[in-house]
Amino acid sequence: MNTVNTAPVDRHNLIAFFASLCLFLSAVEYVIPKPLPFMRLGLANMPILLGLYIFNRKELSLLVLFKVLGQGFITGTLFSYIFLFSAAGSFASACAMLILHHAGKKHIGPVGISLGGALANTAAQIVLSHFMLFGDAVRYIAPVLLISGFVTGLCLGLITGAFASRSKWFALLPKNAYAELL
Repeated sequence: MNTVNTAPVDRHNLIAFFASLCLFLSAVEYVIPKPLPFMRLGLANMPILLGLYIFNRKELSLLVLFKVLGQGFITGTLFSYIFLFSAAGSFASACAMLILHHAGKKHIGPVGISLGGALANTAAQIVLSHFMLFGDAVRYIAPVLLISGFVTGLCLGLITGAFASRSKWFALLPKNAYAELL
């Protein structure tokens, strides 16, 4: 006989679990060969995208903070300029995804939200690159970053949307007020 655990889920444990998923996916992504040294697939953003449907703003912000700090610690970049790029991109992405998620309601799905987050991440990193590294020469690398951000955001949105719509585990999690969007 199949039984489903219907016990209430502790929100703090759920945030910790999603943060650990971010770190696991970040570690997986770290070992995947990259066509360009700075290009990342953004796999660690999948729990953030899923978290939009489960957590409130404060909880999602905490999840992003755990992701950024954990990635910095795991990769050894916590006290470097690379950490600043990661943090700026992650928080810009989360803000854009939150705005699109709440403003778009039933009109913007996981693919659109993921694309918005990926492009916000890329834009934040281009701005930092302009001021910290390359100056006006950033315009030569910006198109490559924007195209790769678009492609990875599209793929991540498609994968996340498919997972969210098919996962029995995800369906059992307590959703926030916008859960009906999936």
